[in-house]
Amino acid sequence: MQKVFNLLGATAFLMSGAIVVGSAVLYTRIPSITKHYMDELQTELTKIVTDMVPGQIDDVMPELPSATGPAIETPKLPF
Repeated sequence: MQKVFNLLGATAFLMSGAIVVGSAVLYTRIPSITKHYMDELQTELTKIVTDMVPGQIDDVMPELPSATGPAIETPKLPF
């Protein structure tokens, strides 16, 4: 029975150590993981906006005139 308790204690110690080491590794890598996902998100959003913008601009822009009116003359000054 003592061997079972020793084995359980050793296993618990190893599991606790693995959790501490895993947490430390994850904590040190959080900035790089966050940067990676932010870069992916920015790339995806850029693609979506780039695809949407030309259609939106074409809908809003008025057509260019085919002819222009006469030139505007400035009034002559009396002096």
